[in-house]
Amino acid sequence: MAAKKDNSNSTFFQKLKTFLWKALLWFFGISLFLVILFKWVPVPFTPLMVTRALEQKFAGKEMTCSHTWVPLEEISTNMQKAVIASEDGTFLTHYGFDFKAMQKAFRNNERGRKLKGGSTISQQTAKNVFLWQGRSYVRKGLEAYFTVLIEIVWGKERIMEVYLNSIEMGEGVYGVEAASEYWYKTKADNLTKMQAAGIAAILPNPRKYKASNSSSYIQKRKGKIVKTMRQIGKIEY
Repeated sequence: MAAKKDNSNSTFFQKLKTFLWKALLWFFGISLFLVILFKWVPVPFTPLMVTRALEQKFAGKEMTCSHTWVPLEEISTNMQKAVIASEDGTFLTHYGFDFKAMQKAFRNNERGRKLKGGSTISQQTAKNVFLWQGRSYVRKGLEAYFTVLIEIVWGKERIMEVYLNSIEMGEGVYGVEAASEYWYKTKADNLTKMQAAGIAAILPNPRKYKASNSSSYIQKRKGKIVKTMRQIGKIEY
């Protein structure tokens, strides 16, 4: 009787091991396929867009999603400099992770200060395009995995292009082209330094803050971002 139980347990664990191995291979295959696909194809929507639409529906609000993809050459260099200045000062030189920023964020969080993630533009792009929102070790692990993949497969120029076309920049507003029209009634390639800084300034919470007719807090952030932008030379991907 004991021998039969041992055999059945052994068979179960063998099947489980085989299933997990196949699932892992499928995950790697599908994830690599999507990363390669989106190196060339515009990202049509992100998990966050779906989540926000469902939140609007359940709240009884009109489902809105303004999103227009534009190539990087049609996005003002002011906007590119603005997000580097505000979100990731070492974007052009790191390999996906800014460990100094992560250590600083960890120390601040330990001291009980306002929680900060220390995420780079590459990490934010990986999260926005491939993953769900929220905080968990599983999601952070997957975020690191996709960050490495897009750094290797996409490169900096494509990461910036996808980032600026995908992130939330207002209530139901995604990507810099839609944000430029929403906040300033202009095109992404016409953004001035101050306008670009205005959009970049609200990225920590784009549904709370306003890029135009801003609060004093956002106005101060704009000024700091513009000042930092002046220190960024020619962007060379």
